[in-house]
Order: sequence, then C-alpha cells, then structure tokens
Amino acid sequence: MPRITSRIRSLLLATLCCVALIAAAAPQKTNVLTKQESAEGWKLLFDGASLKGWRGFHQPAPPAVWTVADGTITRRSGDFPREQRGDLITVDQFENFEFSWEWKLSRAGNSGVKYLVSEDLPKTGRSGISFEYQILDDDNHPDAKMGIAGNRTSGALYDLLPPGPGKKLHPVGEFNHSRIIKRGAHIEHWLNGVKILEFEQGGALIKERIAASKFKDTAGFGETRRGHILIQDHDDEIWYRNLKIRELKEK
Repeated sequence: MPRITSRIRSLLLATLCCVALIAAAAPQKTNVLTKQESAEGWKLLFDGASLKGWRGFHQPAPPAVWTVADGTITRRSGDFPREQRGDLITVDQFENFEFSWEWKLSRAGNSGVKYLVSEDLPKTGRSGISFEYQILDDDNHPDAKMGIAGNRTSGALYDLLPPGPGKKLHPVGEFNHSRIIKRGAHIEHWLNGVKILEFEQGGALIKERIAASKFKDTAGFGETRRGHILIQDHDDEIWYRNLKIRELKEK
C-alpha cells in the first residue's frame, strides 16, 4: 500500500508540474481587462486593434506615423514628412488617476509619456509640453548622459527629477511596465513594480527644479491639474500595449 501511495503522489506532482509549465508557456493576453480590474474601475485606453480614443496634438485624427501592429500602438520607423508626424493624445482628459502601460524601444530609442497635457501649451504645433515620464535607451542614447544626475534617463520626470536607485530597466527589445499615479497634488512614477520617484505638484522642490530646467521660460508649465495623456513622437520606433487607466478620488 505505501508503494501505491508513493507512486500516486509522484504522478500527482508530475501532473502539477506539467500544468504549471503549460500555463507559463501560454501566451499572455494583452489589451484586455480581468474581472478584478473591471471591478476596480480600470478602463482600456487601447483596444489592441485600432486607435479609437486617440488623436493627434492639435489634430482631429492620429498622425500617419502611428499605427497598430501585433496588438501594439507603434511609432513606425522611417523619415516621414512633417505633416504626417506628431504626438498622439487621448481624446479624454484626466485629473486624478492611475495610468498603467507597457512599452519597448528600438536601440538608441527615445520617447516619453506626458500627462496633464493642455493644448494651450503650446497653442499651435504638433508637440505638447507638460510633465513627462521619460522613455529612453539609457545605454545607447546620448540624452541619458545629459541633464543633471540622471534626470533625462528612463523613468525620470524629464529634465526635473531623476529616478531613484531601485530602478530596474529591462533590456532593449523587452517590454517594461510603467505606472503614473496622480492624486491631488501628489504624483508618483513606477517602473517594473518599483516606485522610482514622487513629488508634489506646485511644491517648493518642483518649482525649484522647473526654474533650473529647460522649461524655466515656459509660462504655465507644470500648473495644469487636468489634461490629456500624450505619447511622444520622437522619430524613433517604439511599441506600446496594455494601456489602461482608472480614475481616483482626490484625498
């Protein structure tokens, strides 16, 4: 009897291991919400098949450089005429929110996600100006060595605040997971499960950093409390997926 019990136990363990391996190997579903996420108030900003809900900055439709490929929002590679380029923004605007997305870059790539974007800043053109979650190939793009103390590297509040020492960036060609949380004046940047910076909008520190940055002469910079989410067109190929957002109550 003990031999049978031992054999059954071994078979059960082997079966469980096989199930675990199959589950791990199965492709992850992208651009969908789980039941729990839906219950928590999350909404997709990208359906995986179209650019519905997005348009160009100061444009009624998405610029031609942006397309949908393999379940991602993709900035196509190549040199495009000016009228086909431009930043991509959400149709909707948000004030207190948690925004989550995944992204991967081409080698030496540069992009960014801007938030609290107003089309009054500037009033013309195809590129918005606002707080930016920097997205960069830190190893191969020269901008990583510019700025002050890493405030132009991936995850930074561009040209203002560097990410903290706990930052974990995946290699070029692999997807990273980022989050921005904005509740009242408090804002946080997250990268691959780690909070890498936080600040208070309108606080003394951020005012000091703006005064020492490239935005020092941009009237109204950093003051918008409600605005669009923007994906930056920086001429480099980049892929975005699993863009989702939930609105939060202000504390």
